[in-house]
Amino acid sequence: MPSATDDKTIPILDPTSEMGEEIDPSVDRDRIRVLSGATETAASFQFDGEDHTLGNALRYIIMKKYVRRLCSTQINQPCVGPDVEFCGYSIPHPSEAKMNIRIQTYDGVSVYSVLEKGLEDLMAMCDVVEEKFKISRDDFVNQMET
Repeated sequence: MPSATDDKTIPILDPTSEMGEEIDPSVDRDRIRVLSGATETAASFQFDGEDHTLGNALRYIIMKKYVRRLCSTQINQPCVGPDVEFCGYSIPHPSEAKMNIRIQTYDGVSVYSVLEKGLEDLMAMCDVVEEKFKISRDDFVNQMET
């Protein structure tokens, strides 16, 4: 079992990320850790203070958008695109607020960039849902007032 000293801070949370964006200094950098045994194409990440809500949504986004799909025009020939071989999550113990997610990519695809892009896409999806909710709520309130 890996000890806390074996874990390291995930590189994508560095303020000088690939996107050139600065991370909010109030963000707790120790909430996401890379578990021991990680490589550039396969890694397990531990999210502290998270549960099935983030785990299942993030797994869905990564598998839906980045998994290698088979083209219908050629049998057993993969389509071109970002290649994620596997993505799954688990809750190590129900009494601990921790969620582990495992991502494995094909050669040449960084597991760290897949996680970063998956989190960004999930945030964008949540923003869309929030905006649509507000529009529907406002429409409902306006209908009730008339």
